[in-house]
Amino acid sequence: MLSHEETLLLIVDSKSGNEEAKEKLLVNNYPLIKSLLKRFLAKGVDYDDLFQLGCVGMMKAINNFDLSFNVHFSTYAVPMILGEIKRFMRDDGNVKVSRSLKVLSYKIIKFIDDYKKVHSIEPTIVHISENLECTPEDVVLALDSSKGTVSIYDKPADQSGKSKMYIDKLANKMNGEKLINHIALKDAIKSLEPREKK
Repeated sequence: MLSHEETLLLIVDSKSGNEEAKEKLLVNNYPLIKSLLKRFLAKGVDYDDLFQLGCVGMMKAINNFDLSFNVHFSTYAVPMILGEIKRFMRDDGNVKVSRSLKVLSYKIIKFIDDYKKVHSIEPTIVHISENLECTPEDVVLALDSSKGTVSIYDKPADQSGKSKMYIDKLANKMNGEKLINHIALKDAIKSLEPREKK
């Protein structure tokens, strides 16, 4: 890692268009980026993708840092790096969810946490909807939208080590061709008018 003075000199050089100074700042801050990535490793995003996002955040910090901030560069860079990674994870999940639904989901989770601290129990869906002035359906939809996706080829957590993939459990209930036809039929019915659906 560079000293505070070296960092400031490189930032001044990079602001004047010196690409080598910018690259030296980035490379010498790799340990900082890597230390921040550790908290996101279990979130289902590839390490290389996380590292690239961290570098993008670092470049934004280098470009936007102002010496008049009167803080260490790393103090300014950390929130920029974390923000870049969190923005990616929020906006680029496997299932696209609207911003308003994500905002509602965060409000619900915060409300549930605060409620549990005071009352030591979880609030009901109706209680949440009344306090956040939305419908119970919106609460359920928002909570479901914040859950991660599951592949049919994943194995559920099982201590015995004998767990089957989800698709194997589905296959036991109906054979593969019948399952595919069932899914196709459900999709086709969704596109019909209400009367035709009935």
